[in-house]
Amino acid sequence: MRIVCVGYRDWATTIYHKLVLEFPDYEFILQLNEDDFCETTIVKFQPDLVLFYGWSQIIPERLVTTYSCLMLHPSPLPKYRGGSPIQNQIIRGETNSAVTIFLMDKGIDTGPIAKQKEIDLTGSLDEVFERISTTGFELTCKILCEGLSVYAQDEREATFFSRRKSCESEITLDELTNQSSVYLYNKIRMLQDPYPNAFFKTSDGKRIVLKHVSIEDVETKL
Repeated sequence: MRIVCVGYRDWATTIYHKLVLEFPDYEFILQLNEDDFCETTIVKFQPDLVLFYGWSQIIPERLVTTYSCLMLHPSPLPKYRGGSPIQNQIIRGETNSAVTIFLMDKGIDTGPIAKQKEIDLTGSLDEVFERISTTGFELTCKILCEGLSVYAQDEREATFFSRRKSCESEITLDELTNQSSVYLYNKIRMLQDPYPNAFFKTSDGKRIVLKHVSIEDVETKL
């Protein structure tokens, strides 16, 4: 089998490197950053599968319509289609999600599902990435061993959210005054590296950047 692996996020490249070791008889091409991506190379390779895990750039339509292109989306599709799926789930208080691998079509996260498995969204973002990587590897191995079989997404359950902007990482005075500790905890942890970290502005025009967070109870002393 000939497989092209395209993606630059750390959790995705971890999956790819493990696949190369797991399937030594397969032929792989790895394109692991934007500069490496080459449509011509992919076409010449004539792959059986093209994996676009951890890839956020526009994908040429010719690849999607010609080859079996799989995308990994960290949400229980058809829910939370669109950009920033991890952040859009966590900020809305979701604690359970899923890794979904689907066959790409011309829509945004609308293609038929190949595999889906639940994951936990609690803990640090690094812990969430670890679950995505472990589960994504497991599901991809099943696809390679069992063959590609898909089923349509239920459009009645579909929701869509836009990619978050860096300006939305600001913690405002209104949030500090009116939002709960859980909300603020979630906002800060969902924006740990490599995302635009949560911050608040100070009177001298600076930013205080928040990279780590925990919640502690305040002890009341009589």
